[in-house]
Amino acid sequence: MKWEDLRKSRNIKDRRGQRGSRNSMPNFGGGSNRSGGMGSSLLWLLLGSGGKSKWILIAVVAFMLIGGGGSGLFDLGFNTDNNVSQTQRQEDVLQNDSLAADTTDAEYEFLSAVLGSTEDFWAQEFERYGLEYRYPTLVVFSGSVETEGCGFGTTQVGPFYCPADETLYIDLQFYRDLTNQYDAPGDFAMAYVVAHEVGHHVQNLLGTMDEFNSARQRMSESQANALTVRLELQADYFSGVWARYVEGEGILERGDIQEAMQAAHAVGDDTLQEEAYGRVMPDSFTHGTSQQRQEWFMRGFESGTIEGGDTFNTSID
Repeated sequence: MKWEDLRKSRNIKDRRGQRGSRNSMPNFGGGSNRSGGMGSSLLWLLLGSGGKSKWILIAVVAFMLIGGGGSGLFDLGFNTDNNVSQTQRQEDVLQNDSLAADTTDAEYEFLSAVLGSTEDFWAQEFERYGLEYRYPTLVVFSGSVETEGCGFGTTQVGPFYCPADETLYIDLQFYRDLTNQYDAPGDFAMAYVVAHEVGHHVQNLLGTMDEFNSARQRMSESQANALTVRLELQADYFSGVWARYVEGEGILERGDIQEAMQAAHAVGDDTLQEEAYGRVMPDSFTHGTSQQRQEWFMRGFESGTIEGGDTFNTSID
């Protein structure tokens, strides 16, 4: 990836070495109240100008209600350490802050370049539909971080987006983990990660976050998980749309798309659960299988536009 040629974003903050507060854990479901009515615009976009059957309309409205995912890049879906207290887990994270690898200036510049490219693309894409794109912030941290609206985040969560403060949070130790732990090396593997979290920001701007908090309280856990999978796959689709844009800008190099595909495979629910526990629990999936994540990234890459990203009215398999 020829990232050195990209415009560098100024909407990036360096909070490495700053310890997070122990008073709260992440609440990724929080929403923004600044949606500006953009959800209605997407509703009409997905419905198109032709008449649709009533059940499709209901499905689209359900999509608007469950909203966009203030979430990490992955979630194993179940927890085997229920006997470990929340306070103890926070203590462990804080004690391990000093073990986090130092982020190099080149890595920081790389994130700034990728973020700048997503800004350029999504501002252009939103303008095509008469919408305004509001730039997110990206915070680089090490070990742990206190968000401005979603509580306490840690390296263990992986990269995540907080809708309440419209901010992406990334510990670049994860960049190394992609290579060493997840067998997904390459700069475009990490670019896919950033673009996926930006995809959640796009969903936030479309006015879906507040509705999600309300709707999920009325759902069973398995129902909420199933809808969240569709949400996450849409973020993968959006990352693919951005990848098509940078290809058109002459930024991609041979092997870049394969790097993104390998990263998408590595963070599939089935792959993560199988590696961690030797079994999978489909009802607990919240991000989709490796195959689904790869497929929806490629759908976005092949389409290059937002229109094909309706993961709620089509089969996701």
